[in-house]
Amino acid sequence: MIRKSTSRGRISRILLRSLLFAIVGSILWVAVYRFVSPPVTATMIGDAIAGRGIAKDWMGIDEISPNMARAAIAAEDGNFCSHWGFDFKALGNALESNLHGRRKIRGGSTISQQTAKNAFLWQGGSYFRKGLEAWFTVLIELLWSKQPIMEVYLNLAETGIGTYGANAGAMRYFRHDASRLTDAEAARIAAVLPLPKKRAAVAPSGFTRRYGNMIQRRMGEVRRYGLDSCLHG
Repeated sequence: MIRKSTSRGRISRILLRSLLFAIVGSILWVAVYRFVSPPVTATMIGDAIAGRGIAKDWMGIDEISPNMARAAIAAEDGNFCSHWGFDFKALGNALESNLHGRRKIRGGSTISQQTAKNAFLWQGGSYFRKGLEAWFTVLIELLWSKQPIMEVYLNLAETGIGTYGANAGAMRYFRHDASRLTDAEAARIAAVLPLPKKRAAVAPSGFTRRYGNMIQRRMGEVRRYGLDSCLHG
């Protein structure tokens, strides 16, 4: 009986130490990425293994055309500047839409959540991965500000097959860097984000073209109502 209790106590201590190590390690990891650009992601490694290659060219948020951030907010997260990582209203709308069998939307995932996933985790929909995503989302909202969150997002988001970031996407589709993106070009790149391996920003057709046009219209609202104000000053 004493041996069983001792063994259980030892296992409990090991599990507790492992949990503390994971918590402290994740905090340090997020803190480092506040000042150091993520060199590679799990998705990039997957592309490299699959032989698709990796095209990326990091560009600071101050250099990227403001049109790109506006397009991302218009397409992905209209409340980016006002929430603390989670948009529960958008999540509720997504759940209601999906439950009623209407066209499936992106699930209410914020730019902060997508940044956490892209920088620290892997693709997938398991509850375990989503739980980790929530944890890292809390950390980046606490340890970073909105500007670095948007910068990391715009540099890690997959914008084409083996292509990562707004700058690499701009070079791929428009043959110039992301500092010169027009409203229409930024909207087209944003329209590719949901399915970057199946859509292209050059001569888009069908849903991609319609979605890009809708994003461009929404960008006017982002500008008009200052929905990107947290990225200035």
